[in-house]
Amino acid sequence: MEKTKINNVPFGPFPTAIVGAIVNNKLNYVTVGACGVVCQKPILYVSLKNTHYTTLGIKSDGYFSLNIPSASLVAKTDYCGIASGNSVDKSEVFTPFYDNAGNAPLISECSMNFLCKVVQTVPVFDFSMFLGEIIATYINDDCLTDGKPDPKKINPIIMMGASYWNLESQIGLAFKEGSKV
Repeated sequence: MEKTKINNVPFGPFPTAIVGAIVNNKLNYVTVGACGVVCQKPILYVSLKNTHYTTLGIKSDGYFSLNIPSASLVAKTDYCGIASGNSVDKSEVFTPFYDNAGNAPLISECSMNFLCKVVQTVPVFDFSMFLGEIIATYINDDCLTDGKPDPKKINPIIMMGASYWNLESQIGLAFKEGSKV
């Protein structure tokens, strides 16, 4: 198979999520592509530029939500990434809900929601990577099949380069496909 060497830039594909936090006693959202699983424990990470408004809230409050929007929310998701909470009130973009375990807004319209408590902050150049213990997880009932999360029903947004994508179909099973080699 031929390969082409390209520039060393994070091109994707990456999951697209909306981080929620309380900043100066007001809820705020920011779109991220730098997020995901850290290990086999219930720990997720989000990486935000130190100058982001939401970074201030996570550092001061110690909680964040990681919300997984469906492809139908692409316009609102993108808006939360291009409008700064420093100058725009994004509290009315979505319908928030809260869990008693921590103080971060979760988004009703998103297919899945994770409430995380910061357990470690790692400085990475001009970013802060927040490692958060998942303390509550929610999923829309219509995104379940046989009681389990269904990726096709969740219909997450995938970011690749400057484009958003969705899922089309399952192509294999983890820890099964390799046994066929």
